[in-house]
Amino acid sequence: MSLEQQRREYRYGRLTRESLDDSPFEQFDRWLRQAIDGPITDPTAMSLATVDRAGRPWQRIVLLKHADSRGFVFYTNLGSRKAEDIAHNPEVSLHFPWLAMDRQVVIGGRAERLGFREVVSYFASRPRESQLAAWASRQSRRIGSRQALEAQFTAMKEKFGRGEVPLPDFWGGYRVVPREFEFWQGGERRLHDRFQYLRADDQWQIARLAP
Repeated sequence: MSLEQQRREYRYGRLTRESLDDSPFEQFDRWLRQAIDGPITDPTAMSLATVDRAGRPWQRIVLLKHADSRGFVFYTNLGSRKAEDIAHNPEVSLHFPWLAMDRQVVIGGRAERLGFREVVSYFASRPRESQLAAWASRQSRRIGSRQALEAQFTAMKEKFGRGEVPLPDFWGGYRVVPREFEFWQGGERRLHDRFQYLRADDQWQIARLAP
């Protein structure tokens, strides 16, 4: 197999300045609804990029759980690698790869910890087994085997019985407050449409970028 010959044309659509909303949040919401209604598997999945103390970047997939004009929310173990990176450097990047629609959205901004009330409200809405899994997993820490993880899950299931599963003190969430967006629509002959939103003086400046 020759990877050099792996290619296709992007024919899903075009993106013009006239079709863009002046608000990047409204534009994102429009594309997200189309992704949810369209051919995208896991449309709320986004790659989160962070940078550690040594300046080394890392990415992982997390799920978007809320989006509005304040920013983009996700939840995680506060002892995880991503949380440790954010504690050192809160500047992060989000990437939504909606490739079945020849689209990508990239967001750059600052990750801020959510308050207790918002976190506990979301945690209470999770399926019980997801709540138990949050207790069972010390995310990003080394474990000896899959069996050890399953045993810890079983232990948490027995510990909490049929009662309410409380919020772990090591579990929380972040809101990424954007300073930059890029909306990318694939085009034929690699002439893609790219538009950048940059925040300046409480206004969003929109510019077309060369592909």
